[in-house]
Amino acid sequence: MPVLVITGTGTEVGKTVTTAAVAAAALAAGRSVAVLKAAQTGVRPDERGDADEVVRLAGAVTATELARYPDPLAPGTAARRAGLVPVHPHEVAEAAAKLATDHDLVLVEGAGGLLVRFDAAGGTLADAARLLNAPVLVVASAGLGTLNTTELTSRELRSREIGLLGVVIGSWPEAPDLASRCNLADLPEVAGAPLLGALPAGAGALAPADFRTAAPGWLSPRLDGSWDAEAFRVREAP
Repeated sequence: MPVLVITGTGTEVGKTVTTAAVAAAALAAGRSVAVLKAAQTGVRPDERGDADEVVRLAGAVTATELARYPDPLAPGTAARRAGLVPVHPHEVAEAAAKLATDHDLVLVEGAGGLLVRFDAAGGTLADAARLLNAPVLVVASAGLGTLNTTELTSRELRSREIGLLGVVIGSWPEAPDLASRCNLADLPEVAGAPLLGALPAGAGALAPADFRTAAPGWLSPRLDGSWDAEAFRVREAP
């Protein structure tokens, strides 16, 4: 798995912090890691972007950002409004493939959900994953509504014949409600793929050293961690 594409079921689901956790766990396992942010939106040139945040939390990661647009919009829309050149899926795939020649693992982080448009032709992160023949890790929210968005994302991946590695809950609440606890069993069923981790709410606010130490415990062995999905489900089940 030299390249792993990471998408969310929407915005603000913990995608960047999950990317950092996957990177930290891989580094702890002795692997070299690069993170590629396909398109950063809503950030000024002098501000830190998502790739920078992954480096801050995870450590010695090679970070690359293909494009940056000031408005907090879909990349294609943000590029058009700013009068800047958009990012195309083939450019994302080419950059990831190049990074893969020098790193054990390349994490390609999208913007928002799977079908957020990069360009006027409707190119998406799904197109980049298809070009790379890379599996996708879906980051989902914990609570009510997540089953629908997770199933829609997984169905789209299957329709495009793109591999779905699994699902990670990007922010597991300290006091989960009934829907969140039931979703531990329902998420892998609707996704047709295993639950591969659950990050505690507020994980991104940890000191980097603490984040790196804890990250493998939030992720399953498939992601270089030690998290046990069944034990977690039994502990948290209603």
